[in-house]
Amino acid sequence: MSVTDDVRELVTPLLAALGLELFDVEFGGGRLVILADRPANERDEHVDLEALTAATRRISAELDRADIVPGGRYFLEVSSPGLERRLRTPDHFKRFVGAQLKVKTAAAVDGERRVTGTLEAADDEGITVAGRRLAYPEIERAHTVFEWGPPPKPGRGTHKEHA
Repeated sequence: MSVTDDVRELVTPLLAALGLELFDVEFGGGRLVILADRPANERDEHVDLEALTAATRRISAELDRADIVPGGRYFLEVSSPGLERRLRTPDHFKRFVGAQLKVKTAAAVDGERRVTGTLEAADDEGITVAGRRLAYPEIERAHTVFEWGPPPKPGRGTHKEHA
């Protein structure tokens, strides 16, 4: 097993006990990044600082006890995946069907390299976004797009003229 797999196995139940779920684990360059989120059925609730602080304390103590990071020296970062979330695994994509995405395809893939649109479907082999089917190996990078709300109505200025 890899370090990320070991961390994933250790951290998943710790986060669940705090009402959170593991979104992703990244390890490299002396940094161990753990991204925690609310469960999919509670997506409207955001992960607050109090929850992240509790998670950091618990995870740090368990990582020290388990000693699963080679060399034992690393910088631990526990955070939320943010508003615009990087999607890497089939489970990530499946969770965000219906969301707006930006996708960059691998260089060897035919067609436009950048695709923006609604994630229409996701399964174990790939995704359909903006009507285009892409297998996971064809995706170089993908992330959700946070929509800030409706655009202003045409012709509505910020000031009124007085007669």
